Amino acid sequence: MATDELSSKLSRRLQIEDGAEQPVAVDGCGLQDGAEEKPLAASADSELGALLQRRGELNEGHGEAQQPSMRVFNPYTEFKEFSRKQIKDMEKMFKTFDAGKDNYIDLMELKLMMEKLGAPQTHLGLKNMIKEVDEDLDNKLSFREFLLIFRKAAAGELAEDSGLCALARLSEIDVSTEGVKGAKTFFEAKVQAISESNRFESEIRQEQEAKKKQAEEQKQRRAAFKELQSAFK
Repeated sequence: MATDELSSKLSRRLQIEDGAEQPVAVDGCGLQDGAEEKPLAASADSELGALLQRRGELNEGHGEAQQPSMRVFNPYTEFKEFSRKQIKDMEKMFKTFDAGKDNYIDLMELKLMMEKLGAPQTHLGLKNMIKEVDEDLDNKLSFREFLLIFRKAAAGELAEDSGLCALARLSEIDVSTEGVKGAKTFFEAKVQAISESNRFESEIRQEQEAKKKQAEEQKQRRAAFKELQSAFK
């Protein structure tokens, strides 16, 4: 309804601009032949025209509707039961099988992953694997949903004969960690929480030390190369 009305207004404006139809004077405005109204009307009509064109493209399947922005996902704060190294190993594995480099693993990429791991699945089996952790129902796995597989595996929530269990078991990523949930008392939970925080700080320091050592080794190699290069001059 609204689309037909907007289309009619746009068509009439084009006829007025082509001289095929005379504009109707507006009461009390003192406009002559739409001389002052034209710039404002043209601006409004061009905006309406763009909206109509966009709607037409979406109806015909030529465009994609914009998706609402998603909140920032931080795997280290959301998946505290895993160490930084475990999460980085999972991320490395995820990116290895994300052949399209679109930050998702689709049905075909999951098929290739399972074949590579030596546990090929049927088409229905692959769809069921995605369905079990596909929280946004887009029929593919985001990195967060990929991490959910290992969370379920660590918590013993996967059936032994399921494809997800095979994926977690064959991935060579050790997820046999016990989190704060296993604490018997409140004080024990507090101690574990503090220990968890200290562990993350220690891991970050180790990463920083490894990067500094790598940078120092690169610096030494460059210096040795320059020294060798100057010897031949």
